[in-house]
Amino acid sequence: MATVERTPTAVLTFRKRMIMKTLDLATHRLNYRIDGDGDGKPWLVFCNSLGTDLHMWDEQAEALAGTFRILRYDRRGHGRSTAPTPPYRIADLGGDVIALLDALKIGKAHFCGLSIGGLTGQWLGIHVGNRFDRIVVCATAAKIGTGASWAARIAAVEANGLAALTAATAERWFSPAFNQTHAARVAKILAAFVSTTVDGYNGCCAALADGDLRAEIHRIQNPLLAISGADDPVCPPADLEAIARAVPNGRHLSLPGRHIVNIESAAAFNAALVDFLAG
Repeated sequence: MATVERTPTAVLTFRKRMIMKTLDLATHRLNYRIDGDGDGKPWLVFCNSLGTDLHMWDEQAEALAGTFRILRYDRRGHGRSTAPTPPYRIADLGGDVIALLDALKIGKAHFCGLSIGGLTGQWLGIHVGNRFDRIVVCATAAKIGTGASWAARIAAVEANGLAALTAATAERWFSPAFNQTHAARVAKILAAFVSTTVDGYNGCCAALADGDLRAEIHRIQNPLLAISGADDPVCPPADLEAIARAVPNGRHLSLPGRHIVNIESAAAFNAALVDFLAG
């Protein structure tokens, strides 16, 4: 049975509106963080992309913690979360979200996920949509890449590690202009990328290789917003348009930027999120 570890009081009071804890599951430990006061505000869960940690949502937490109770966490094998033995499946990643909601006694929440986090959100909407109100999926697809492309990525990481992929990752994730004008923010994101465990990264690559929700996303009944980066080379706007068309209550919005659009277009992203979640 999952148990929430007791966190020292000094950590809990370090910042009035921030709590960091860990959740022990049967095979791994999830690191999570709660921002915002617990005074009846709706819960909003953020789910990070492959090779990032919960800090990829810093801009959103800073802007939205006054409106929502925010739960964000490090995916298994990412950030401060430990890595069970790979491979993983999208269902495993969705199960981690439900384990967090159950441990924290959260009956229902909004959800926002990017890339593999968006694929996780689609799985949740299909299988446990009753646990969520509104769902936002960003820079994602119902099927991301091909089995062959992910097998090649796994082999490259096993052979050379993640550091060898940083230059290509920065190019995929951010536009040249953003890479130049926000070098410190990009460096922080890439540092998290390099620190990701090989098991965690490749386990999630295996989940992406196997994950194909194209035949099922029409089952999502939640209101859904699909946000694309206008110049995203990984999941272009057409992928998000396809999700919005397939979901009965879906809509699509494209914002300037590449794959990590919530950082590159943070202000517009935050405004769209608040507008959509307000219903």
